Amino acid sequence: MTVTDSQKQSETNKADLWRTGLNKAMKLCSEREICIREISDKCSSWGIGKDDTDRIIKILLDEKFIDENRYASAYVRDKFKYNKWGKAKIAAGLRMKGVPREIISQSLGLLDDENYKRLLESLLASQRKKIKAKNQYDLKAKLMRYGLSKGFESALLYEILGEEV
Repeated sequence: MTVTDSQKQSETNKADLWRTGLNKAMKLCSEREICIREISDKCSSWGIGKDDTDRIIKILLDEKFIDENRYASAYVRDKFKYNKWGKAKIAAGLRMKGVPREIISQSLGLLDDENYKRLLESLLASQRKKIKAKNQYDLKAKLMRYGLSKGFESALLYEILGEEV
């Protein structure tokens, strides 16, 4: 059985696609932290097959272009600092990215509890100025919903709102 020119061309195109995908993935990883799922999704959108995607991810992991611990730490730090998210919302975002639970809990542990509580108090004080409430109960309920929507834990919200309201 002989290999036709079209089969040779197909194999060459596949190798070129894999090489191009690897280069694009390396470029992406060098620009910002990225997780395995994001690389997998990108490769899929570029038309790269599952086997080649797995090879690309293995190379990126071996060469330290991707590191789930590093990604999760950066994600936690950025979402807390810039988006002012609580631990629950950050953890949900990391779970959606396919980051393992052990890494998520380890990365969330890096947040300073004092800064975390201070941020929540600041957010609630700022939000309190914007809320029109009929009474204290209504005010507390609206602040509680706001805090929960930002991803803060209900126990911490109860603690802070119990002191303030």
